[in-house]
Amino acid sequence: GSDTGSGAYGHTSQNAAAGGGGLRRRHRRRTSSSGSGSTLFSLAESTRVAWDRVRALYSQDTAMRTADMSAVRQGYRFIDPLASERVTNVITVLLAAFLLFQIITARTQVMLFIQQLRPESVELAIVALLLLSVRVAYGLHKHRRVLCVDYVTYKAPSRFHTSTEKFLELSRQAGVFDDEQIEFQKKVLERSGLGDRTSFPDAMHRAEEIATSGGNTSVVLNMFNARLEAELVMFSSLDELFVRNDLDPRTDVDILIVNCSLFNPTPSLSAMIVNKYKMKPSVRTFNLAGMGCSAGLIAVDLAKDLLQAHRGVRCVVVSTENITQNWYHGKQKSMLLSNTLFRLGCAAVLLSNRHEDVARARFELETVVRTHSGGDDLAYDSVFQMEDSEGIRGVKLSKNIMDVAGTSLKNNITTLAPLTLPITEHIKFAIYIVRKRLMGMGVLTHRKLPPFVPDFHLAFKHFCIHTGGRGVLDVMEDALALTTDDMAPSRFVLERFGNVSSASVWYELEYVERSGRLRRGDRVWQIAFGSGFKCNSAVWRSLVSNAVRDVNY
Repeated sequence: GSDTGSGAYGHTSQNAAAGGGGLRRRHRRRTSSSGSGSTLFSLAESTRVAWDRVRALYSQDTAMRTADMSAVRQGYRFIDPLASERVTNVITVLLAAFLLFQIITARTQVMLFIQQLRPESVELAIVALLLLSVRVAYGLHKHRRVLCVDYVTYKAPSRFHTSTEKFLELSRQAGVFDDEQIEFQKKVLERSGLGDRTSFPDAMHRAEEIATSGGNTSVVLNMFNARLEAELVMFSSLDELFVRNDLDPRTDVDILIVNCSLFNPTPSLSAMIVNKYKMKPSVRTFNLAGMGCSAGLIAVDLAKDLLQAHRGVRCVVVSTENITQNWYHGKQKSMLLSNTLFRLGCAAVLLSNRHEDVARARFELETVVRTHSGGDDLAYDSVFQMEDSEGIRGVKLSKNIMDVAGTSLKNNITTLAPLTLPITEHIKFAIYIVRKRLMGMGVLTHRKLPPFVPDFHLAFKHFCIHTGGRGVLDVMEDALALTTDDMAPSRFVLERFGNVSSASVWYELEYVERSGRLRRGDRVWQIAFGSGFKCNSAVWRSLVSNAVRDVNY
């Protein structure tokens, strides 16, 4: 992606002002109402003047009174006559009256028909009615197809690459860590599984400015630079997505969902995208915040529900995380862990239920299963944003996080397994339950019965497990009895890009495609963990095949 954030549909606005470092000057708060009357009177007066100005504009400019026909057409699209109780009641009454009139008019023929009916004819009518009922029931329960037309992952330019040595150098240059914190982060990085081409945003590479200001991190790790980071990764990904699929974002996007856990400015990130691409007024926007690394699959689940409710629409999902304002510069070790794991990343996904998008779609969503363990205090506190004893904000990772993740995973796959595993695994599980109960009743000899772990290879060909860290991947490999090839997408993404939070499952899906092993009909399991504590799964069925291997990126 481009490192400028500009694209085919406009350029990033330049907010820098002379002498202001790009930040808008704050106006002095009025402490007295003298000279202009009371605050309430001033507000009412300004409102009256504003309305007078609007009325004058509408009376003088005829273009202002002309309706936008695209908005009118969009309004007519929302009309569904059969969803109106009044309309359906009128149609029902008219048809019932017509049917009654026909029966009365032809009552002699009706009675003769009934007398001539034979048992075989009645059976035939009943079977026909049942067949019709089954088809109607299927039509009522059938879900619209949710297609993944395309997706784009952000690739940072080489100037943002941050090796372990570069990370430690920046930490020393900032002057906010002592030797103990530097050594701790070094040890974590050496065991983390991250490589030397993971990326930090531009502001994180300006550690010398922090040292020059006496350790004041806000000179670079501020709202302005956080916005620049968000614009860079989101706009670069969206520019490529729109150009690659020949879409005009001003008219072709019906739903926009953005998820970012720790950076949520006002206006929102979704509003930032709408403004950048001048999207239509009827676009439905959603901004998911504070939901951790599993929020990308939560966004997919939300998109799925919206695509079921609205026919013929396209939805864009943007999954990212912001690092600039969330670099912890304190001394608490449980909060320093996030510095060593999280890196720059973003994914933009195009979903659709339009018939014309079927031919070019790459995946079809089969199911999403979400598990929330927030009712347990230990799970709720396992990933917690807070301030340390010195008032420095960061994200604390609990020592119990692996236990919490294991319990959440068990609950998630317990729900997912019946939806995806073949009948043979269901039979094996039933036998396991019977044996366990017989042992509890004393019918069978008491011996330790190992927990039942189904063979997930019978349900899935490819696995995209969230890159929470090398320890997380090791535990998942053992718990699900996965092979080295199964773990290759996750380990590659962790080494090449680091923990890119909610976007990681899309980076892994990209590796699956580039590995040359993807075949049409293959099932792909995306699974992610997030604060709260949540474990979410999404299952996709591939609509394309790719035998070309290209993993050097």
